[in-house]
Amino acid sequence: MRFGPPVRAVAASALAVSFLLLAGCGGGGGGKDDKAGKADASATPTATVNDFGCLSPEQAKKGSITFPGTDGQDVEGYLDGTGRTGLVLAHQADGDVCQWVPHAQELAADGYRVLAVNSAGSEVRELTAAATYLRSKGVTKLLLVGASKGGTSVLSAAGTIAPPVDAVVSLSAPTTYSGMDASMVVPNLTMPIFYMAAEFDSPFQDSTKELSKLSKKAEENELTIVGGSNHGVSMLSDSANYDKVKAFLKKYGS
Repeated sequence: MRFGPPVRAVAASALAVSFLLLAGCGGGGGGKDDKAGKADASATPTATVNDFGCLSPEQAKKGSITFPGTDGQDVEGYLDGTGRTGLVLAHQADGDVCQWVPHAQELAADGYRVLAVNSAGSEVRELTAAATYLRSKGVTKLLLVGASKGGTSVLSAAGTIAPPVDAVVSLSAPTTYSGMDASMVVPNLTMPIFYMAAEFDSPFQDSTKELSKLSKKAEENELTIVGGSNHGVSMLSDSANYDKVKAFLKKYGS
């Protein structure tokens, strides 16, 4: 009685099928299907869209960007607007890029190209990279705006960015933060600087006054102490305070 083909015949048949399959899958090494597959793979986007926890899907798709940092690490941010004057916004230690998004959208509507940087802890290098990015996109005037540690950051970065930025806005900045010492930088800054702090926001009122006092070479050194105890970005919830900042930006960004 026969139970099937001999073992050797089965093995030979299986081997033949394997060779046929291999020949059909890619033996040509460069046929049209193979080239099409490689083209599809190379066209796949590698960038990711980040909503930062505050952007709608549409806003994230339109404004979430990643750009090269000066230290080899990519930097994330939110970009809005199409103007020739660029604003780089630096957030506080207790927040992220979302602190600036509503203001970035409003300032973009005013005609600025605005880049709010989401800091990962290398503030000066991140802001320097942001300045380079905006200038590569056609920005001809550049202003830095920062709140709290972001204020220390923009003052410190203004001492290293080349060519120099056109003006700086510092809100409630401490003199020092995480290795940055703005008090050592501002005596050499010559561009206009706008300082703002709240009357009962201690010790940031004192540090803001100290930094302003040290800014002796600045083309304009405007110090504004407002009422209340709001800190950093929250001072801009008062329209009178925000109007003062926007007037300064218009003066040197137009």
